[in-house]
Amino acid sequence: MAKAAINGIQIEYQDGGSGPAVLLTHGYSATGRMWDGQRQALGDRYRIVSWDMRGHGQTDSPADPTQYSHPLTVADMRALLEHLGQPRAVVGGLSLGGTMSLAFHLAHPEMVRALVICDSGPGFRNAAAREEWNQQAQKRAQDLEARGLEALGGRSREMEEAVRYHRSAQGLAHAARGMLAQQDSRIIDSLPGIGVPTLVIVGGEDTPFLAPCEYMAKKIPGARLEVIAGAGHSSNLDQPEAFNRVLADFLGSLA
Repeated sequence: MAKAAINGIQIEYQDGGSGPAVLLTHGYSATGRMWDGQRQALGDRYRIVSWDMRGHGQTDSPADPTQYSHPLTVADMRALLEHLGQPRAVVGGLSLGGTMSLAFHLAHPEMVRALVICDSGPGFRNAAAREEWNQQAQKRAQDLEARGLEALGGRSREMEEAVRYHRSAQGLAHAARGMLAQQDSRIIDSLPGIGVPTLVIVGGEDTPFLAPCEYMAKKIPGARLEVIAGAGHSSNLDQPEAFNRVLADFLGSLA
C-alpha cells in the first residue's frame, strides 16, 4: 500500500505489475483491495493501479461534505495518474467506479486508452428515476450516520470484505450524498460519443444492472458486452477466473 498527497488529501493506492497502466476504481463502500485478484492474475503483463476513493478505506475523509463530488473524484483520478507518471491508461471500475470511469472519460478523453465498465450504470436521463436513486443514496447516508460501519453488513461481497479497512462511517455517508448520488444526465448522454475500445462486464445474476449494462454496450460504438455466468454484482470476486479471462482477452486486443 502507498499514500499520495493529492488535491489536499492523502489518498491510499495499490500499485503493482509491469506493462501498460490499468486504473481500476472500486464500488461504493468497497476499497481498492477488491482488485487485488486482478493484479495477481495480470501483473505479469500490466501495471494494475487501484485506489480508495474519498471517504473510503484508508484515504482521507474530509469533514466538509462539499469535498465529495463527481468532479472531485475525477480530479483525484487524474492527479493519481499524473503522480504515477501515467499520462494515459486503460480506465475502469465496478458499480460507482464504472460510473466514475465514464465521467473521467467525459472530462479527459485524451488520458483514456480504453474503458472497462463492470456491473455499473451511466446514470439517468429521467429526472424521476434519478430522484428515486438519490433517495436511496440519502437513505444509505442516514443509515451510516445512525449505525456506523455496521450498516454495511450483508450488502455485497466487496462491501463485506472492505468493512475492516474503512476509517470513517461519516466519510462514507458524505460519499453517498456527494458521489453516489446523481446530478444530471451528462454521463448517459456522452455514451454515443465514446471513441475508445470499451468492455462492459456484468454478472449474469446481477439483475438490477443487466439492463443498464446492455444499454451501455448498445450505445457505446463498438463496445463489447460480456456476461459472467454465476456472478452477482461483484463479478470480479464472484467468478474471478472467468472475469480475468475476459479482461485479459480485451486488454490483449488493444493496439
